[in-house]
Amino acid sequence: MKTVNKKELLLRLDDQVEQHITDVVALFQNLDNEFLNRPSATGGWSIAQCLDHLNSYGYYYLPKMREKLHVAPYSSKEDFTSTWIGAYFAKMMDPDTGKRKYKAFKGHIPPSDLNAAVVVSEFIRQQEELLRLLRSGLNKDLDAMRIPVSILPFIRMKVGDVFQFIIAHNERHMRQAKRNLVPQSIY
Repeated sequence: MKTVNKKELLLRLDDQVEQHITDVVALFQNLDNEFLNRPSATGGWSIAQCLDHLNSYGYYYLPKMREKLHVAPYSSKEDFTSTWIGAYFAKMMDPDTGKRKYKAFKGHIPPSDLNAAVVVSEFIRQQEELLRLLRSGLNKDLDAMRIPVSILPFIRMKVGDVFQFIIAHNERHMRQAKRNLVPQSIY
């Protein structure tokens, strides 16, 4: 697989997470519960369901990444190399490269009536934690740590691949949530 500069990768991912936080605060945080729980005009998930789905993955991955990064020794290693499976999962989730729709796995299907304020608040909290983890990864070896995949725990991905997968997945569902703001949206 292709080797990339770790700092450049983490800064690019950091920018995406910062944008997700900015968008949620600006677009969703002050909307009422009814609007945030309104199903998509196309029959898809509401804004709150999109964010709750992402929160469900955060509940799994963030503690595992926190634990791995916390105990990992300092490393001056400047590059990161994805595994083929990590690159595949990240590309599959990226809304620009993975055009196929996927059915949510059991445990990651959000209910239809949520406390939207709590969901939005939790999403922001998780994204802020993700930023801290990305920044702590700058001085760690992202190739050395592996985390079991939530839906297939016998597959273990490098932390750098998990970062890319989660943030691509977040982007995918952020675009889906934004499409609920206006009927023929460009998102």
